[in-house]
Amino acid sequence: MDAARSSLLIIDVQEKLYPACQEPEQTIANCRFLVTCANRLGVPVIVTEQYPRGLGHTAKPILDLLEKPSDAADGGNVVSKIAFSAIPADGFIEKMEENAGRDQVVVVGMETHVCVLQTVMELIERGREVYVVADAVTSRSMHDKIFGLERMRDAGAKIVTRESVMFEWLRVAGTPEFKELSALIK
Repeated sequence: MDAARSSLLIIDVQEKLYPACQEPEQTIANCRFLVTCANRLGVPVIVTEQYPRGLGHTAKPILDLLEKPSDAADGGNVVSKIAFSAIPADGFIEKMEENAGRDQVVVVGMETHVCVLQTVMELIERGREVYVVADAVTSRSMHDKIFGLERMRDAGAKIVTRESVMFEWLRVAGTPEFKELSALIK
């Protein structure tokens, strides 16, 4: 993964959905970790919300870290959707295209076997290099998460962890960015 070629995609980490999922607080913490890294290293962040009228908006701990949290129509990071995949959502492709030259997509969110899976499959079909962060995705059932990850790997996604993303984005030690971000590891 290369920070200059990457975008971070956060799928549906929403107020009414995350409490029903496995390890919700750890998933949110890992998403926050990656947003912090992305913000520091200049990696664009795109967020989707599945039917926000019913499931609420993005969890506040994540929303608070976004540089442009408003709706995509206002030039922000957040794209609302009703399809499980983010690809057909109004404004999503445009958000991806704003990040010209960024052919790598680092994906986090929920649910692993539904919205994450369908989005990842379509991103791969469209020629993107996709990295799914295993410790920053979740589902209501661990069984569904495991099989969702396996299916994405079989389709060509690379399964990684939050720390591997950070260290690959950093590339070297001894920089101010390394010192700041490595201090986040607990």
